[in-house]
Amino acid sequence: MANRTGIEWTNITWNPVTGCTQVSAGCDNCYALTLAHRLLRKHYTKRRPQEDTFANRRDPFAVRLWPERLGEPFSWRGRQRVFVNSMSDLFHADIPDDYVRKVFDVMLRADRHTYQILTKRPARMARFVERNMDLFPQAVVPGHIWLGTSVEDAHVRYRTDHLRLVPAAVRFLSCEPLIGPLQLDLSGIHWVIVGGESGIHHRPLNLEWVRSLRDDCVRHQVPFFFKQMGGRTPKAGGRTLDGRTWSEYPDVERIALSA
Repeated sequence: MANRTGIEWTNITWNPVTGCTQVSAGCDNCYALTLAHRLLRKHYTKRRPQEDTFANRRDPFAVRLWPERLGEPFSWRGRQRVFVNSMSDLFHADIPDDYVRKVFDVMLRADRHTYQILTKRPARMARFVERNMDLFPQAVVPGHIWLGTSVEDAHVRYRTDHLRLVPAAVRFLSCEPLIGPLQLDLSGIHWVIVGGESGIHHRPLNLEWVRSLRDDCVRHQVPFFFKQMGGRTPKAGGRTLDGRTWSEYPDVERIALSA
């Protein structure tokens, strides 16, 4: 059974891992943390302790591995756009390399789908790919596996440099929640997502920050996706920017030809 989602830039979520820890200001109002504590507490705390990887077994957002979910992509019909670990970060320190390899093995074999992996830990992503190049015969992560990092403000702009170290056909940035002005070096970047924060304690979005990023993307011919204004709920402010809905995606074939 596919896990359909309302996230605008994907259509299925796949969570072979759940749980995470906060690393920067973009994590302050984490939707996954809120969801785990509000709706998934009983589900995520019933596992036996030896199956978990985090010391506090009663924490519903402790990092947990779910090997029984690894085979799910093989059962999905058609071609899906898959957000990998919407409830975690695949490159969290508590997730063993051999388990990350298993996730990549599934993605490489179930290659009719497009996988979107988003991390706040792109340095570990780069190290993992470097150490496991045997997985990628062409010496590059193939075009159906998109690798991205979150950049919510200028304080974590360095993550884009770490992402550029990854030999991947498609690299993307998620500037969500965008909580400050941001100027980006878009060299080697193939897609940019921007969105405002949602939830009870959401921080306001300045549209001039969004326009600046959009204009840079247009100037450098990088596809731009404006996910949401944000507000009390994700859809409260809509997703129209200056009278237009921006829903651009990477052109993987064009990227391959230009490589």
